[in-house]
Amino acid sequence: MCAAALVVGVSAAPARADAGPAPDQAPVAQDLRGAGWSLKDTGKGDVRFRGLAAVTRSTAWVAGSKGTVLRTVDGGRSWRDVSPPGAVAEGLEFRDIEAFDARHAVALSIGEGEASRVLRTEDGGATWSEAFRNPDPRAFYDCLAFFDARHGLAMSDPVDGKFRILATDDGGRNWRVLSNEGMPEALPGEAGFAASGQCLVSSGPRDVWLATGGGAQARVLHSADRGLTWRVAESTVPAGDPARGVFALAFRDRTKGLAVGGDYRTGQASPQAAAVSADGGRTWRQAVTPPPAYRSGAAWFPYSRGTALAVGPTGTDVTTDGGRGWRPLEAGSFDTVDCAADTGCWAAGEKGRVARLERRR
Repeated sequence: MCAAALVVGVSAAPARADAGPAPDQAPVAQDLRGAGWSLKDTGKGDVRFRGLAAVTRSTAWVAGSKGTVLRTVDGGRSWRDVSPPGAVAEGLEFRDIEAFDARHAVALSIGEGEASRVLRTEDGGATWSEAFRNPDPRAFYDCLAFFDARHGLAMSDPVDGKFRILATDDGGRNWRVLSNEGMPEALPGEAGFAASGQCLVSSGPRDVWLATGGGAQARVLHSADRGLTWRVAESTVPAGDPARGVFALAFRDRTKGLAVGGDYRTGQASPQAAAVSADGGRTWRQAVTPPPAYRSGAAWFPYSRGTALAVGPTGTDVTTDGGRGWRPLEAGSFDTVDCAADTGCWAAGEKGRVARLERRR
């Protein structure tokens, strides 16, 4: 579902090949003391980046409006415009990108019918191939997630009363629609939010979670078999309106998860906008101290048992106790956040804003 209409990767196990900057530029793991966002000039002030893949502290990909895809391999000092030529001409809306390294990435554009497409590059964006174009006008794909370099899924808003799942087992070269027999019925009005590329996330070789909103309850669906069968649970995040629900998920492992969301409309209150799960998404508890406003993206900080980030149009929040309590880190608008295995955390959003989390000297 397009949230504003949305004129909005914990990325999937990419290979971390290139070296990052000096270790003293990395933030402190446990409480991020002294750390903050350092903006990196993309030169794309007219683009909103809702797709983000952090490969390392040096390498990141962003994807957004107007068919735009950028890549950096030097920590954001420079950006290469690697937008697919056809996507730019058609003004595709990229909302998710999953990158395996500096050369291999898979990007998702959203929209009804043929506007939903999956594109793939093997040469750092010099060339792209179209791997999937949605032939069904009833389908609207929102998010991608990969388990490894070969196996991945994409999710669509409900078709015939159930969420539709697309699968690949060859790194995104070919895709097939999975049977919906193992998918629970969707609620009236229920859909996913294409806000940050985090309405579908994975952890490990087989576990994947899907976040919803727009219906009477904001729910989280979990599959332990790469999307063949699903179990559904209600979250504590308020829903009951097309603009409210869970916008992003982040799982540290197959049991510890975070959900963030709220009401994306400017000026609308978003109480109880975060929840936490300790059992793989079977049950959810409301955050004791949630973020103060709507949040559209979340990511765990690597190698920390309880530290995670949440971002949204009004700022960034941090938790150090696994999502029970959140406190503001700093103001500034971002839509999505992602952390690489070498502790390189990146955020992206409106007006071409991209930043890396760095220790302030």
